[in-house]
Amino acid sequence: MFETPAEIAEDLGTRIRVRRLALGWGQAEAASRAGVSYSTWRRMEAEGKASIDDLVRAAIALRCEHDLKALFPEPVATSMDAFLERQQKAVGSALKRRTRAPRRTA
Repeated sequence: MFETPAEIAEDLGTRIRVRRLALGWGQAEAASRAGVSYSTWRRMEAEGKASIDDLVRAAIALRCEHDLKALFPEPVATSMDAFLERQQKAVGSALKRRTRAPRRTA
């Protein structure tokens, strides 16, 4: 069944609390490690209310940041052409990031 946004947020808050407790941290320690205020951490656990930045900070502090990448997976290609085109774009952008300007010699 579908859950409401409030139910999903509350579930995330519960998961954050369970993870924190498993690490043996109090709320103040977790908030400090995440770089958020104590009241923000309490609200995040109790109500599931937080900014995306605060959620990311909590995930990093709780050592779950790798799981955030799975939240919005790339859509499945509708055709082989679409798949190949997306792959080609990904390779092209990766090459652009790796390419450096030529060194200048004096």
